[in-house]
Amino acid sequence: PDRRLRVGYVSPNFSRHSVGYFIEPVIASHDRTAYEIHCYYTNREADDTTARIEASAERWRHVHGMSDDALARLIAEDRIDVLVDLAGHTSLGRLPVFARKPAPVQLTWLGYPDTTGVSAIDYRVTDRTADPAGAEARHTERLLRIPGVFLCYQPPFDAPAVTLRETAPEDVVFCSFNLLEKVNAPTIGMWARILRELPGSRLLMKAELLRHDPTAQRVRESFAAHGIDESRIELVTWVEDRAAHLDLYGRADIALDTFPYNGTTTTCEAMWMGVPVVTLAGEAHMSRVGATLLTAAGLGDLVAQSPEAYVDAAVRLSRDPERRRALRSSLRTRLRASPLLDHAGFTRKLEASVRGAWREWCEAQDSYR
Repeated sequence: PDRRLRVGYVSPNFSRHSVGYFIEPVIASHDRTAYEIHCYYTNREADDTTARIEASAERWRHVHGMSDDALARLIAEDRIDVLVDLAGHTSLGRLPVFARKPAPVQLTWLGYPDTTGVSAIDYRVTDRTADPAGAEARHTERLLRIPGVFLCYQPPFDAPAVTLRETAPEDVVFCSFNLLEKVNAPTIGMWARILRELPGSRLLMKAELLRHDPTAQRVRESFAAHGIDESRIELVTWVEDRAAHLDLYGRADIALDTFPYNGTTTTCEAMWMGVPVVTLAGEAHMSRVGATLLTAAGLGDLVAQSPEAYVDAAVRLSRDPERRRALRSSLRTRLRASPLLDHAGFTRKLEASVRGAWREWCEAQDSYR
C-alpha cells in the first residue's frame, strides 16, 4: 500500500490547451520519491508546453495512432498502478483503452466535466463545491473529492502585464471570451438585462466562430431582440497570438461567465489579467466550476445562485468603481496567494487522494485471500 506508485496520465492535450494549463504544474510538482510519473500522449501535435511536460515525466510515450488494444497492452507492460484519463469524451480521448482495464485503479479528471459512463473507471476527481453531496447519483464513478479546489492553474508564461483601467459605471465594458457554443439564449437574455440596467455599458465578445459573418449577425440579432443596439456589442474572432489574446482583457472591466456550461481556463485567464468574473452556479459540475474557481480566489460574493442574483452581482460591481479598481490591481497577487496557484500544495492533496484509492484496492485484494 505504501510503496512507490507508477501513475500514468493519458491525454491528447499535453500542449497549449486548456488541460495543459492545469496538468503541467501537477506533473512538475509530483513527489518523485513516492510516485513514478508516466505520460501517454495521444496527439500528433507538439509545442513548448509539450516539451516541458515531457521533460518533467519519468517516462514519455508518444502513442498517437496506436490501437486501443496495443495501448492497453503497453500500459499493462509498464505496470501502471493508477491510470488517469484527462480527456473523457473529447477529441482523441482513449476511453476504450480504459474500458480494457489495463491498470488496477483508474481515474478520470480535468478534461471532461461529467461522468464518463465507463464502469472500468473507478473514480472521478472533483471537489465539494463543484460536486456537492448528491452528485454521486449522476456518476458511474465514485467521486474522489480533493479538499478545497479540484485543480491548480499555471498562468501563461508570456502573459502581458495587467492594464489598469479607470472606468465610470456608465462606461463599463463587460466581456466573454468563452467558446460561442456555451453562449445560449438564456445567457444572452441575462447579459441583455445587465446592459439594459447600465445604458452606457458595452459587451466585448471573442470567439473563433465569430469569424463567420452569418454567425456574428445572428449574435447581434439575438441581442437586438432584447432591445440592445448592435453598436453596444463588439465581436472579435480568434487571435492566434496568445499574448495578444490576453491583452484584450485590458479593454474590459468585468467578465461574464456562461451558463449552464461555465468557463474554466477563460475564468482563470480573466482573473490573471485583473478582470473579475461573475458566475451563476447550477446543479451539475459543468455549471459549478465557476463557483469553485471564484471561491478559491476569495471572490465567493460574485457567485450567484439565480439569474436575478447574477444580474444584480454584475450591476452592483459595475457601480462600485473603487472595488473594481482594487481588484484590477490586486487580482494577480491574490491568485498567487490562493489555492489555485499552490501547485505543490494541491499536488500533495491529489497524491493523498490517489494513495487512499490505492490502499482501498490493496485492502480489497487482501480480503480475497
